[in-house]
Amino acid sequence: MADVIRVPNAKIALSTASVYPERTPDAFELAARLGYDGVEIMVGADPVSQDIDVIERLSEHYEVPVLAIHAPCLLVTQRVWGRDPWAKLVKAQKAAERLGASAVVVHPPFRWQRDYAREFETGLARMRDETDVTFAVENMFPLRARGNDVVPYSPDWNPIDYDFPQVTLDLSHTAVSGSDAMEMATKLGDRLAHLHLADGIGVTNKDEHLVPGRGNQPCAQMLERLANTGYGGLVVLEINTRKAASRTERIDDLAEGLAFARLHLAATT
Repeated sequence: MADVIRVPNAKIALSTASVYPERTPDAFELAARLGYDGVEIMVGADPVSQDIDVIERLSEHYEVPVLAIHAPCLLVTQRVWGRDPWAKLVKAQKAAERLGASAVVVHPPFRWQRDYAREFETGLARMRDETDVTFAVENMFPLRARGNDVVPYSPDWNPIDYDFPQVTLDLSHTAVSGSDAMEMATKLGDRLAHLHLADGIGVTNKDEHLVPGRGNQPCAQMLERLANTGYGGLVVLEINTRKAASRTERIDDLAEGLAFARLHLAATT
């Protein structure tokens, strides 16, 4: 009897961060051109990424759905959507609800955000009770300074051992932290609700976000595992193309990432 290829219901989205230094509208254009199932909006310095009215028009124009919102949690986006971290999450939730996105990606709090960090788990639980939107807490990584690991996040850079019902697993971040990505997926089980697909080598403290297959992370094995377990979350290509020599090279990288995901996000039965 011939093998049967079974493809899960998981959709493959393009992170708008993957087209930088191009902008959010370009991500919609390229997602439509290449055949992505939708986009994840990285809310950042680009004013378009912050404007839900414009995002809605772009989605309608290109017929590309917004599948997820990445809340502005980075150091460089501390002032985007205001300074209050809870207000940012509420705005991300409202944006997701309006746009029909299923998930909001959020980072663990920084240690200096003491009140936010103290209430993070209970606050997320309260917000989950008020919406169908998933809040998926992303694994981060320690920073290295003078040979020592410095953890800027509270309670930790690794959300696995904490009471977060949904988690985003980022395969570039596992490279930086030296984590076993497959072991993390096993420990997460059904809590693995969102995947940032990227690669990394991990020999430095640099968050590389390579095209999957160009580093040493188990990108193919992870996708095949998700296929075999009937994963229903999102797979989001979040790669760094800022050093692409041309737009053509950037498009080739985005196409290669999508082809990689489609190839390995299938189970043989």
